[in-house]
Parts: sequence; structure tokens; C-alpha cells
Amino acid sequence: MADLTNIFNGSFYPPVETVPESPESQLCNAMRDVGIDPPSTIYMDGKIHRFKTNSKGSSGAGDKTGWYICYSDNTPAGRFGDWRAGIEVSFRADIGRKFTAAEEMAHSRRMSEAKAARDAELAKQHEVTEDVVAKIWADCTPANKDHPYLKKKGICVHGSRVTGDGRLVVPLLNKDGSLSTLQYISTDGGKLYHKGGATGGKFWSIGNAENPKTIFIAEGFATAATIHETTGSICIVAYSASNIVPVTGVMRETYGATQDIVIVADNDSSGVGMRYAEQASAKHGARIVSPPELGDANDYVANGGDLLSLLMPPKDNWLVPADDLSTQPSPIKWLIKGWIQEEALIMIHGPSGGGKTFMVLDQCLRIASGGGEWMGHKVKAGSVGYFAGEGHHGLRGRIAAWKQKHQISKLNMWVSKSGCDLNTPSGYQRVREALLSLDERPSMIVFDTLHRFLLGDENSAQDTKSMLDACAALMMEFGCTVVLVHHTGVSAETQHRARGSSAWRGALDIEISVAPGDENKPMQISQKKSKDAELTLDVYATLEKIAITGWIDEDGDQVYSAVLSPTDAPVAIKKDSKLDSHRKLFEKVWFATGTEVREEMPYISRSAFMAKLDADGWAKRTAENALKPSTTNGFVNLMEGGDVIKPFEHGWIMIDQVNASALIMMKNEK
Repeated sequence: MADLTNIFNGSFYPPVETVPESPESQLCNAMRDVGIDPPSTIYMDGKIHRFKTNSKGSSGAGDKTGWYICYSDNTPAGRFGDWRAGIEVSFRADIGRKFTAAEEMAHSRRMSEAKAARDAELAKQHEVTEDVVAKIWADCTPANKDHPYLKKKGICVHGSRVTGDGRLVVPLLNKDGSLSTLQYISTDGGKLYHKGGATGGKFWSIGNAENPKTIFIAEGFATAATIHETTGSICIVAYSASNIVPVTGVMRETYGATQDIVIVADNDSSGVGMRYAEQASAKHGARIVSPPELGDANDYVANGGDLLSLLMPPKDNWLVPADDLSTQPSPIKWLIKGWIQEEALIMIHGPSGGGKTFMVLDQCLRIASGGGEWMGHKVKAGSVGYFAGEGHHGLRGRIAAWKQKHQISKLNMWVSKSGCDLNTPSGYQRVREALLSLDERPSMIVFDTLHRFLLGDENSAQDTKSMLDACAALMMEFGCTVVLVHHTGVSAETQHRARGSSAWRGALDIEISVAPGDENKPMQISQKKSKDAELTLDVYATLEKIAITGWIDEDGDQVYSAVLSPTDAPVAIKKDSKLDSHRKLFEKVWFATGTEVREEMPYISRSAFMAKLDADGWAKRTAENALKPSTTNGFVNLMEGGDVIKPFEHGWIMIDQVNASALIMMKNEK
């Protein structure tokens, strides 16, 4: 016979058959799993059985809050629960195999029967109980403030009554105000509902229920009384944590969607109070407040807690009347009037090598040297923390040249020796601790340049946010302005925009662009954004070369630097675009036809002009019209009318001295 062990990987053993526990044992275990102590004997007879669960608040052998109903046919199943704890669970026994389709149908039918039997018995009991408790309530006497339980809890009577045996009695009402059942409270605090009474969704109100500003909901009578006495507002007694959910629903239905409802949850170690409060809040819309320490609101007051501040915190003045806001003058505070705002986030950007650091330094040094003016704008004296991430050698000379130019001997300014990653915990703390070590808190902090202080990508929204958060934290702690010096793109389209994420611009209070100058035009300094004020007019500057006194290099040569120097705005020259294009056409044709000169001025014959236009693809008629003096806005018509050319010999000579000189110079250089 073949050896089957190679196939089955060893000897074969039949599976061990598992025999399930009895349905009665399984039911007891299911009760224990949800925190209910099961009865000593289980009857699977399809009838409702009650038993004592030893749950919180139970009192005496007759306090049977647990119940179950189970059937013992081929599919042992049923329901059980604890009405005080708000527990109700479906149960089905494990019979050691899967249920057949017929058994599944039988189980569903049994569950419906169990629920119907449970509901029918409860309805019958509730109806009888309502009649009984109505008589008991009528026979009770009004409580007085000396009742032991009221004295122990430090609360007033609030309509509670007392039974003949001295227990305090409080009612549970239906939504229509009729009496559903009673709760009895012994002098030691034990609580017991009248047997057979309906409690789900039942409640009691302490305080005036007409047009309440806020409705508070609490678990117990003492807690609700304490809340009402503290706030003066109505407080609803829900009587149990599980009942908070339906009671909150009743309040929402009664008072509408806009009513402010606050659930004051007990802070119990099990978390039951908060769990049901969160369910009620999610389902019906209500705020939740809970004492910060274990216990309920009454315990919190007894331990010296400020319940009023907890429940009704002082207004934070987040929203203020617009009329009040507009009558309180609040002018913008400036370090440099119109340009550098106090306690603001500012970005100054420009292309690399365009002079932005010279401009920023000029502003910083004006502030740090005691104020005065910057480009005609008033400057407030202050201290400056300048965090330089690059160019430290050149920075020395720039500061020295500025001090020499403006005859300043002392600056209230500090400069870092290197950069750091400001948007990391270690980098932020390094900057913070350095600033805290100064004798004076800074008025302005500068980070030059941004990419030397940013770990990550300036295009990343996340990295941008971490950097902005660090800047905001510095502004808040030191009450200062933070300036970020940043680069722009190199193209003409991007030279007036900061590089990186759009989140940078959105967070800025002020954005300043520095456009580089050249030998023909000055540096242009423009505001691109000013959140709280109107944009300031552009200013212009040049870089003035300064020989720094006493600074000689190793070869004995003088050391120079530059200082920002204000200048006038460039004169705008109005150009006729058509005439300008005609000038360029004359230049093009002149160089293409041999650069003839007459009387030291550029000259083009008519025949040479026509030949060039023909070579460039002009139609003969178009070329002839362009060279006719009578053609309105034609080439010759505009050029002669603009005193650029005049007829000479068999063509035209340029008479505009500036244009003529430029063309002759270009000819000589070729």
C-alpha cells in the first residue's frame, strides 16, 4: 500500500469535536460580558423573568432591574437586559453547527415574539404603575431644606417630596407633563425607581422652562439642582446616563433646532457618562461640558470648583459690535511709515544680485540707528535682529560703509554668524533663545534669505506652513515684525513675484518688490501688497560706491562697498509706437544698404530703400505708398513730420541728432 504520509505531511487524526456549553450557561456568560450579574437559575420557557443585577443604584431584594425571555427549542434564543443601565441585548445560543435556513427564520420569529412580549408586558406594567405612583405622589409631603440628603448635597428642595418612611421622592414625567413613575432617594443616597414604571425618555425640569436661553441636561437630581442654583437656568434631570440620549431628543424636538442645549456629563472612571453624552450630542446637536476631575457637577462644587465659569465661561470678546469697533480709533503702527508695519509679517523679494539686501539693510540700519527718515518716510527707533544666512563677509563692509556715509557710531542691531532651519524645533529654539538673551526685545527680525532658513521645499505647502508657523510664534512671543528676504524668478514675467508656494503671499501683511536698476534706470522699490493700508507710491534708489575709511586689503588696495542712495523717479518718455517702429526700420535699411553718410548724418537713397523693401517681401504698391510724403501715417510722412528725417539728394538724411549719433557710433563699433 502506498505511504500517504508524504501527501498528508504525517499521520492523519480526525478533528476533535467541540461540544458547546448548555444554552443556559451561554446566556449567563453573555450577561456577564455586558456587565450584568446573571440570576442563579435560568428558565428557557418563553416568559419574562426578572432578577436583581446588583447594578449601580440598586437597593433591596425587590429591586429587580434585570430581565430576560428565552425559548428552548431547536434554536435556543431570546433577549435580556437591565432597564436601569439601559441595556438590551439579543441572544442566540451556539448549537455546534450552522443554523439551517429554516432555523434562521425561526430565530427571527422568536426575536420578534420576545420583543413583542417584552413590550406588551412593559406597557401593561407602565399603565398600572402610572396609576399607583400618581396616588403615592399625591400622598407625599413637601420636602424641607433639612432633609438629610438635601443637606448632604447642599441643595434646595426644588419641588421634591418625602414619603412616610422619610425617603426623598422626585418625579419622572412624560413629554406631555403627566407622571410616569417616581424615583426614591434614601438618606444615604441610594436610588430606586418605582417597580414597573417607564423611565426611558422620561425627565423632570428644575427651573423656568419658558423661553430658556440655555437648557442644561444632567443625570441626577442633585447634579441638576446644583447646576440650576449656580446658573439660574433650567436644568433637565435625565436620571441616568443612558437616558440622556432620548431626553436630549425630546428637548430638541420641543424647543427647536436653534435652542442652545448643554449636556453636563458626569466624569466617571468608566467613561459611561461621557459616552452617552457624545451619542446625544452627535444625534441631536448639543454642547458637552464635564467636570475636569472625577465626579459630577455637585461633587465639583463640593470640592471647591468654579462651576459657573465651567458652564458659562466669560465672553472672550471674539465678536464685538461693529459700532463699538468703528468708534475706537486704532491707527496702524509703523516702524517705517507706509512701508514696515509693527507686528507684521513682511516679505521683501527681488532677483539675485538685484540689490534687495542693500535695501533691507538700509531700512534696518535706519531703525537701529535711532529713527529719522527713510526715503522721505518717518522711521521709529527700535532694535533689530538680523539673521544672515549668506554673504557675511560682504555684510561687514556694507554695514561699515553705511555707518560711515551717515556718520553713525552706534547701532541697536545684532547679526547672526550663520543660518539655521527655522522651521524645525531645534532651529526655532536656537533663534528664540538667542533673542531672549538680548537686553532688549527686538522690534524687527529679518531672515536673509528665506531659503537659507527653510528646511524643505519653498514650493511645498506643508514646508511653507511650518515656516509660517515659526514666524507667527516669534511675532507673538516678541511682539515684533518678521521680515523674510526672498528671491524672485529670473524671467521678466517673474521678477516681481516671490518664488514658491502661493501660501507665502496669502500669509503676508506686506509684500515689497525690489526691481534692479542699471546704468540707464534706478532701482525701483514697490509695494505689491499692504493688507491694512493703501499701497505706498514707489520709491527709487541707486547704489552709491563708498570707500571705507581704514579698510585696505592684503594687497594694499582700498576696500569699497555700496550704500543705498535715494533718487528721483525716471522721467517717463512718451513714445509714438508707430514712429518708434519707423526709426527701427530706417536703422535696419541703413545698415543693410551700406551705411552711407551725408554731412556726417545717415543717408539712404530712395532706390536703395525700395530695393531693401522688395527683398524683404514688401508689395511694390505698399513700398511706394510708404515712401510717398503724401501718404498719411506712412513711413516718410511720419518720419518727416516728426523731424527725424528730411529729403536729401535722391533720398533722405536723418536729422534727429540723438538717433543719428547712435547709428554713427554703432557703425564705428562694427
